[in-house]
Amino acid sequence: MLLSRQAILAPVVICVCALGIGWMQSPRLQKLLNSQQYTSLESLKRDIEVENLRLKLLQKTPSFGYDNLVADWTYLNFLQYFGDDDIRARTGYSLSPEYFEIIIEQNPRFLETYISLSTSISLYAAMPERSIALMEKGLKSLKPKLPEKSYYIWRYKGIDELLFLGDGQAAQQSFMSAANWASNYTDEESKYVVTTSLKTANFLKQNPNSKYAQIATWAMILNNQVDERTRKRAIREIQNLGGKIVTNADGVSQIIFPPKD
Repeated sequence: MLLSRQAILAPVVICVCALGIGWMQSPRLQKLLNSQQYTSLESLKRDIEVENLRLKLLQKTPSFGYDNLVADWTYLNFLQYFGDDDIRARTGYSLSPEYFEIIIEQNPRFLETYISLSTSISLYAAMPERSIALMEKGLKSLKPKLPEKSYYIWRYKGIDELLFLGDGQAAQQSFMSAANWASNYTDEESKYVVTTSLKTANFLKQNPNSKYAQIATWAMILNNQVDERTRKRAIREIQNLGGKIVTNADGVSQIIFPPKD
């Protein structure tokens, strides 16, 4: 009976210890965030190196059945890391993929994290290949209804492939997959995703370098709950592609496409 109890408790203790290591490092990261105006760039880089080592360790540490807990906790750590604009302006966003390596490994069905994955890694860290690879890894564990409305991940993947890699053929396939998965639902939101994804896929099928498809894809980013920096970037890119954004008297914005694709 004693041996059995020890066998049960051992992995729990190890898991708690592993999480404890992370929690002990969290005050260090918080101290970094609170004292940013007094900290030299060299010191900030050292702290980032320490955080990177902690994440690498966590990637290799068994979760012993606490997969979702580890994923949730890591995502909270990521939000703390990503949300400090002042420090990120000085050190960049290079650690973003490391957080999501843990999250996707532990809980690939954590749907809410994928939009952050795409934005932070492709748009901010300028590593679209890592973003797409992580989404491909997550999609292997997903089905059209597991989790609910997982078709959005195909959309995020298509966005990254088109806008950041310029791979219209891969993006066309991703948007078609998004439409196929969304067709399993009957709600208005999913019907809208089917329509817009098919339209974008058809643009790309006819012309892999379609400006219309790129404008429509930047519009998808605008339709998400994005930060001000991302919103301005999307508007700027739409305008650079020849599109216009007009707002009517009711405050509703509409995108006007250029006369020719």
